[in-house]
Amino acid sequence: MIVGARKECPLIVGRGDGEQFLASGIPAFLAHTRDVQFIENDEIVVIRPEGVEFFTADGVPVDRPIETIDWDAEEAEKGGYETFMLKEIHEQADAVAETIADRTARPDGVDLPELDDELLRDCKRIIIVACGTSYHAGLIGRYAIEEWARVPVEMDIASEYRYRNPIVGPGDLVIGITQSGETADTLAAMRLARERGASVIAVTNIMGSQATRDADGVLFTRSGLEISVAATKTFTAQVAAMYLLALRLAEVRGVMPLEQRRELVAQIKRLPHAIAELLDAGSAAVDAVAERFKDAQFFLYLGRHIGLPVCLEGALKLKEISYTATDAYAAGEMKHGPIALLDEGTPVVTVATESPVLEKVVSNMQEVRARGASVIAVGSMSVAPHADAVLPVPDADWMLQPLLAVIPLQLLAYRIARLRGLNVDQPRNLAKTVTVE
Repeated sequence: MIVGARKECPLIVGRGDGEQFLASGIPAFLAHTRDVQFIENDEIVVIRPEGVEFFTADGVPVDRPIETIDWDAEEAEKGGYETFMLKEIHEQADAVAETIADRTARPDGVDLPELDDELLRDCKRIIIVACGTSYHAGLIGRYAIEEWARVPVEMDIASEYRYRNPIVGPGDLVIGITQSGETADTLAAMRLARERGASVIAVTNIMGSQATRDADGVLFTRSGLEISVAATKTFTAQVAAMYLLALRLAEVRGVMPLEQRRELVAQIKRLPHAIAELLDAGSAAVDAVAERFKDAQFFLYLGRHIGLPVCLEGALKLKEISYTATDAYAAGEMKHGPIALLDEGTPVVTVATESPVLEKVVSNMQEVRARGASVIAVGSMSVAPHADAVLPVPDADWMLQPLLAVIPLQLLAYRIARLRGLNVDQPRNLAKTVTVE
């Protein structure tokens, strides 16, 4: 007999034939069973080979349904790739396709039946709370929502939001983004907002997770199992989900012309093909940059507008798996400090996709090169005269290009880490899900 108790941190039961499993995550027992039971907070579970019992903290028996996870054991294998991270980078086209699939079946709009249109239509303000990579996906979502739906959006790091006595209440819509649905700070921020009268939506990848039970509505990404600690396919699926949410908001609030909506839906539906095209093109350009700068001790990432979240995510990937010091900055702030860090040959990564601010980004690239630094541009080949190397990105609407631009940065971080002989799937000091403060 094994007794378990859940207090904030995740705990899941796997149901087998004459055997039962208790773990903090489904991958631990996925090779043995896909049937799971989720334990609620403050519950106790008793497992024996022949069965499982659930109790409240007061000892009252409760029932928990058995759910079947649609992942399979193959997802927990590398499938011929050298690492899980590389496999998951190459699964991004499928993850985005699954996330948008039936939701973009209509050519003139997006359908999100899991969310209440009235809740979207009537909110006066949106607040997005998240941590880490999910925070960067939320930043892209903020730009898309404000641009398309014309709703004011605030973005907060969940670990800060929960402690700053925020002004939030009825009329506010809070969106908590958490891949696992178990991120402690994000859950606490969501609960705080809900206690004060705000409506709460969770954007998560895991059915039955705590976030799904703490929210008024859930928008699932459909990334499947992600093993590597550094998020890749779950990030692009989150960004895709935020695009869908922004378009749905624009439609139900009646602020976007029909033709623009049609064009954006068509472009979103082409994103999986563009991702596949980007990956199929090979990584020769990325490999050349990685080989040149693999020993660099510092990278600076610069971006403007919707390119800034891409820089933040690209820099985070490099930090996480190659242990390289990086700084990601809004390019307009470069002269307010970061430019002092540049010397001869310092690699500076700029997100230079086609956008209304591309001319300004080019100006920043010229300033950087004037100081002797080396510019690696991600985006349009039109900036090649101002860069030492260009990692091209397929054409797409400028608001959608961040989802594509992040992929060369994932590959760059990956290749540098591998050239340094590091374990990219399990970088030091990091956990896949942060379930404690």
